[in-house]
Amino acid sequence: MESLGVLLLHPLDTYLEQELDRRCRLLRLWDAPLDRRGEFLLAHASSIRAVVTGGGSGAGGDAALIDALPRLEIIACYAVGFDRVDLTRCRERGVRVTNTPGVLTDDVADLAVGLAIAALRRIPHADRYVRAGLWKANNGHYGLTTQFSGKRVGIIGLGRIGLAIAKRVEGFGCPVSYYQRTRQQQAYPNYTYLPTVVQLAADSDVLVVACSLNEQSHGIVSCELIEALGPRGVLVNVGRGEHVDQPELVAALAEGRLGGAGLDVFEAEPDVPEALMALDNVVLAPHMGSGTRETRKAMADLVLANLEAHALSKPLLTPVV
Repeated sequence: MESLGVLLLHPLDTYLEQELDRRCRLLRLWDAPLDRRGEFLLAHASSIRAVVTGGGSGAGGDAALIDALPRLEIIACYAVGFDRVDLTRCRERGVRVTNTPGVLTDDVADLAVGLAIAALRRIPHADRYVRAGLWKANNGHYGLTTQFSGKRVGIIGLGRIGLAIAKRVEGFGCPVSYYQRTRQQQAYPNYTYLPTVVQLAADSDVLVVACSLNEQSHGIVSCELIEALGPRGVLVNVGRGEHVDQPELVAALAEGRLGGAGLDVFEAEPDVPEALMALDNVVLAPHMGSGTRETRKAMADLVLANLEAHALSKPLLTPVV
């Protein structure tokens, strides 16, 4: 891959960056000041054949970037999500797109269950309570929390991650229901399919968002859904921040119309509303679903393997386009 010109859009994983630098002709977009990046792209456009991007906020693979790179052949996403990439423009241009599915499934599923337990058992609040000396000051007393075992768990999106979450919560004796566009009743007879997300929310104690972001799922966690989940319900989001009507979520948590939440993703990352951070009934995480050393290396290796396959005109390992 020594001749492959690769543009890395933002700092991602140190190992990935080092390997790209070693194996390819690597360019880093952030080397150019923000107001000079157009000039940077123009100066290097003829040598850039590949783009590597993450799955979070910031630069992705929009039409303007794609059009600025006439020799672009492939966009490799260091993420399972590819909603930042303009797939329509890629198809028009013949640009291949890959992602990193599978290797991050377990970590994201683990975190989803952890967020649900942390929200119901109020683990972050309890930690602060002990550190502040309140446990001792109150003669060893602490308020009661809510059990997770046996709770009804609803999952929006029974893909790889959603299925991994379902298998985990079964171990806690939790009945599982789900919603997605395609019913999977024959494949997973132990799980109950519900035809709308509002019905799913009404039938759940814990509702987990684990679907991909697209036009249909944007804003899928609406005011109506939150009202159906109710003042005893907990929302867990390990999908994308844009799945949720965030202002409505904040208001519902503050007013007690929703019992709690565990959130790993937000609408305008890394900005989190001050009102959300002030609430004790929400557990916040910094989009760390895949953030373990083991998984990030596996993701990096898959990005590298896809780029190598492309450079050698071999089939891509995880093609999206």
